Amino acid sequence: MASKTLFQSVRGALLPQTNAANEAGGAAYRRSPQQALAQYASTGCLNQTFYATAEDQLSQVLGLCHQVEPELIARVALYARTKGAMKDLPALLCAVLSVKSPGLLAEIFDRVIDNPKMLRNFVQIMRSGVIGRKSLGTLPKRLIVQWIASRTDAQLFTGSIGNDPSLADIIKMVHPKPETPSRAALLGYLIGREHDAAALPPLVRQYEKFKRNTNPGKVAVPDVPFQMLASLPLTEKDWQQIARNGSWQMTRMNLNTFSRHGVFNSPELTNLIATRLSDPHLIKQAKVFPYQLLAAYRNISDSIPPSIADGLQSAMEIAISNIPRIDGKVYVLPDVSGSMHSPVTGERAGSTTQVRCVDVAALVAAAILRHNPTAEVIPFESDVVKCHLNPRDSVMTNAQKLSSLPAGGTNCSAPLTYLNASRASGDLIVYVSDNESWLDSPHYGRFNGARATETMKQWNQFKSRSPQAKMICIDIQPYATTQVVERADIFNVGGFSDQVFQLIADVASNRAGDNYWMNQIEQMTL
Repeated sequence: MASKTLFQSVRGALLPQTNAANEAGGAAYRRSPQQALAQYASTGCLNQTFYATAEDQLSQVLGLCHQVEPELIARVALYARTKGAMKDLPALLCAVLSVKSPGLLAEIFDRVIDNPKMLRNFVQIMRSGVIGRKSLGTLPKRLIVQWIASRTDAQLFTGSIGNDPSLADIIKMVHPKPETPSRAALLGYLIGREHDAAALPPLVRQYEKFKRNTNPGKVAVPDVPFQMLASLPLTEKDWQQIARNGSWQMTRMNLNTFSRHGVFNSPELTNLIATRLSDPHLIKQAKVFPYQLLAAYRNISDSIPPSIADGLQSAMEIAISNIPRIDGKVYVLPDVSGSMHSPVTGERAGSTTQVRCVDVAALVAAAILRHNPTAEVIPFESDVVKCHLNPRDSVMTNAQKLSSLPAGGTNCSAPLTYLNASRASGDLIVYVSDNESWLDSPHYGRFNGARATETMKQWNQFKSRSPQAKMICIDIQPYATTQVVERADIFNVGGFSDQVFQLIADVASNRAGDNYWMNQIEQMTL
């Protein structure tokens, strides 16, 4: 009989050789500069992650920008903002383009810098000096002036919340020229200069009248952001009007606040808010992350009416509505290891999210199961973790079960090893992980060019029984390595917006070709 050892090694030699160590010290494959930049932009928030500091991420991104063409930087910025709903990295890439290709910056500026928060991010980054200059420069100033001119008086006023820099600081930097008396009065008002109060836009005058009012409940609450009113003495009636005027995102974030101030004492208003939360158009417009809905649902107090909780459940179903019903056998492999219990957007003093990477992985798995009841969910850490899920349970319920599983080290090959041991076959495998596998690395801590990762080896073995099978690896953290190499049957994608569900749908329906994720980015129109 032929030597199994000999022929196993020959078969293994055909697999791609690892060329990097990941942040955990395990053998891995280095992403190309183009792929790495896309990964950072789609998952990075320039905060402390489990394995990397904010400074490390910034250095990596700036270094990658020197290795790729400016056109790709522009397309990645567009993709990360419009498809991934990211903030800091798209603003940083715009700042980089102000030096590398000002013309491309002009082409994408309004599409990436699409609200006052993004404008403040961009200016803060420009003024920090991280891109090699501390002044805005002629073209960025002109773009900001045009940005201000294209907004209505009401949009500028309601967008004036926030500091470091404030909108007033930006106005002082770029000196926009007002074209109307109301704009002249508004600019003076915002920067604390002398202005014609009578010429102020109606919303500003209403706001000032409300602030001066000494008889609570007698003056209508202006339709301004919640933050501009929170410090004022407000009645229950005022709070109900604030809730009535609120945006979708503001509503989602302040349900407990509304409850404390008597908003839900009004059955009519309770019904209005529940309807708002489940409005498909508003959900899409808000660019909500599905995990934000999970967080809102988990955090609502017992005093919240059941119809509001139902509204969040409906919103979740809408947010994940583009998950396909997949023909064939599907396995979903959520990583529940220790590193996955870190905040999904990283840690930053005063603004660390309570949502963890494991919550996102659990949500993706539960959402796929919801639309594909025959799918098998196999959680893993150092080994597979047994967990029974009922496909008829809500996404919220199953996500909670998965994210509560015990955590250990990271072994990305464990679920494939488990499937191979049982001689299982299938059509689609979906990983959701940070890709920081190390327990299955033969020389942990000292990379020596092992022939292939164990995940790659186990996938090839699985493919010998299921030659038509495909694998999607969703990476939700900003690191530059993978456990498997992109090829016709393997798709590496990054992000945690609902865009990943569309990517899954495209792969499952055979609409995805080689290097699919990067092709999607490279097709962004400049």
